[in-house]
Amino acid sequence: MKSIVLALALILFITALATAAMDHRQVLTGPYKTGEEVTQMCLMCHEKQFNDVMKTSHWKWKGPAKLIKGKENSKEEYGKANLFNNFCTVSVIDESIAFCSKCHIGYGWTKVDFDFNDKTKVDCLVCHAREGNYKKTLGGYVDTKLVEQGKMDLLKAAQSVGKPNRDNCGACHFFGGGGDAVKHGDLDSTLSKPKKEQDVHMGAMDFACQNCHVTKEHKIAGGSTFLATHAGRVSCEDCHKGGMEPHKKSQAQNLLSRHVKSLACQTCHIPAFARGQATKMSWDWSTVGRDQRDDSDKPMYQKHKGSFTWAKDVVPTYEWYNGKVERYIMGDKIKDMKQVTYLSKPVGDIGEKDSKIHPFKVHTGKQPADSKNKYLLPFQTYKGLWSHYDWDKAIQVGAKSRGLAYSGKYEFVKTAFYGSINHEVAPKENVLKCRDCHFGSKRFDWKALGYKEDPMKSGGRFTVGLVKEERAKKEPETKATKKK
Repeated sequence: MKSIVLALALILFITALATAAMDHRQVLTGPYKTGEEVTQMCLMCHEKQFNDVMKTSHWKWKGPAKLIKGKENSKEEYGKANLFNNFCTVSVIDESIAFCSKCHIGYGWTKVDFDFNDKTKVDCLVCHAREGNYKKTLGGYVDTKLVEQGKMDLLKAAQSVGKPNRDNCGACHFFGGGGDAVKHGDLDSTLSKPKKEQDVHMGAMDFACQNCHVTKEHKIAGGSTFLATHAGRVSCEDCHKGGMEPHKKSQAQNLLSRHVKSLACQTCHIPAFARGQATKMSWDWSTVGRDQRDDSDKPMYQKHKGSFTWAKDVVPTYEWYNGKVERYIMGDKIKDMKQVTYLSKPVGDIGEKDSKIHPFKVHTGKQPADSKNKYLLPFQTYKGLWSHYDWDKAIQVGAKSRGLAYSGKYEFVKTAFYGSINHEVAPKENVLKCRDCHFGSKRFDWKALGYKEDPMKSGGRFTVGLVKEERAKKEPETKATKKK
């Protein structure tokens, strides 16, 4: 009988450990001087989790091209590691990567040939440390200067590990593109503790990121036009269904339900982005090297980066989107160097049943392209252009690092990048109303979207037969179709 009681007690103890948050103060006693020392301790119990992490795009910065039209079956993987943007343009270049990898979930990525199979280089703390003011620096290493100054407590950070909170994710995603609110129009540091008016989910309901970005085996769901891959899509309907069905209690339920067939939820429920602070809207690299200063919080010029524009409370650009994007791939020929080159653009059409109108931030830029070969050029930033301001030298290093031929002649071309808007969901009293879109409103360019005029006047795409599938159903059967 005594042995049965002991066995039951042991089972209850093990079950409690499995279901309750582990107090890591019992096993992580330090002291620790480096992040790698903490990782070695984590490996003793969590080797499976390490194996899971190293399969993800967060670790590799690339993955299967599920989002890129025409590349869905490609064996090559795409992502931050090998695609262009018009912020810092290309992340993975020798020397420059040390700066970019401050946001990598690993330690020591300073060269292109980083060993992605080395478990000891995984950084657990960047996602799981909830205290201790954990910060990373060049190469993704722990900022030891802060430790020495007593501004970061590495032991406290290690002992505080738990489920990620918004600040864990925001340490990188709020500061994408090289600074706060630079890259994403709907993600910045003000979302650490937002008010309800800025984001109803994170403000009023205190959502963690993984409330929507469901995670399994360290694969985090979510795909936007910034990305090439995903580990599962996220949609508003994941939660808003059944008893939580949208507009269920609205007097205009039927009308709104018809809108949902052609409008993404975000289109009405995010009337403007960058509501917490201004976001960067353009970046002109061609002006690098001028001797002028701008020390403002949102600078319009920096000698090592060029010229910028910023905007707050921005009305989005609206486009049809079916979940796929067109992406500029390194080495792609530019048809007309005088026209805008789109680095990321949503795919969709008014005639596609599954396409919906979505909101986007369109970030424009000027960046170097090869005058002879007619393609965009990668260039070395950190320990390169940012120090010597010599474009030719920076391009030579960047092109060689990425295995791209450089003719020796370059020019600056205009680029545009569509970034999808999914955060900063407004409370229901602040969403778009009928007059915000119709009755002469300029918010939507209806003709550019494929309509003859405001659909309030001429009818929606389903009612007037603009959707191909619906049109085919209504077309009368002919002798030709009977033969088929």
